[in-house]
Amino acid sequence: MSATIEQTRETPSIETGGIVASLEGVSKNYGPVRALRAVDFNVRAGELVALLGPNGAGKTTAVKLLLGLMPPHAGRVRVFGGDPTNPENRKRTGAMLQVGRVPETLRVREHIDLFSSYYQKPMPLGEVLAAAGLEKLGDRKFADLSGGQRQRVLFALAICGDPDVLFLDEPTVGLDVEARRLLWDEIRKLVGRGKTVLLTTHYLQEADTLADRVAVINQGAIIAQSTPAEIKAKTSGKRIRCITALDLNSLREIHGVTEVKEDREAVEIHAREAEPVVRALLARDPLLAGLEITSAGLEEAFLALTRDTGQNGNQQN
Repeated sequence: MSATIEQTRETPSIETGGIVASLEGVSKNYGPVRALRAVDFNVRAGELVALLGPNGAGKTTAVKLLLGLMPPHAGRVRVFGGDPTNPENRKRTGAMLQVGRVPETLRVREHIDLFSSYYQKPMPLGEVLAAAGLEKLGDRKFADLSGGQRQRVLFALAICGDPDVLFLDEPTVGLDVEARRLLWDEIRKLVGRGKTVLLTTHYLQEADTLADRVAVINQGAIIAQSTPAEIKAKTSGKRIRCITALDLNSLREIHGVTEVKEDREAVEIHAREAEPVVRALLARDPLLAGLEITSAGLEEAFLALTRDTGQNGNQQN
């Protein structure tokens, strides 16, 4: 089955909330392996979407298709309403990918100058260096940089053209905690300026902190799309930690409990709703102590979603 990538010579402006990039019924194969399976997915103007999934789920494939780096085997790929390979569309797009190499003998500022020349209205060099935390490294050769510093250079190359849409594939890999949070701040500033960002990441806290919307992909299919809060509420519920004389089997028998595990001197109980479980705990153990109730995180939601997909037998061919 042949694919369609819509051609256009125009680059229409996209109003806030309009669709900037989309996959429409897109499938992609690598030999016998189906990387994407009839995927429908879109990114709207002015939002930050986090695309989450296990290794091999299809995240990077989706990004490469949206960048026009490969064609789909079926379906349609659109960016700014047309072909992602259109030169005018590419001038409005920035990307930071896991793969790819840049010349190691060039200095940081030389790399940025080179990439900026591809765009009509690039950001000033000083702003790019500051945004990527590279002010003191502008004259350093790429070969002499640490892994985290190289990652910051790749971020600088992605943003230097002041693109309208930015694709960030695992942008904070190799960064320490401080550098990661500084990059988060810069990404927030970009979205605050009306830019559109598609982010893939294995750091679920990153997605929870930054994303307006989360899409979870597993085994080549989108299995959930919503805000981080809605995904957590639907799949994770609440986490209850307490010290109790009740054994684990007794706790599992309480209606509404989904998971129980030991946590040092206490137990951790997962439940869709906390209140009825806590009432049952107090009724069965009047000496219950150390009660803590928190919302389960995006990590628990992600694991629940991908585990359920695997149990349903939706395996790659």
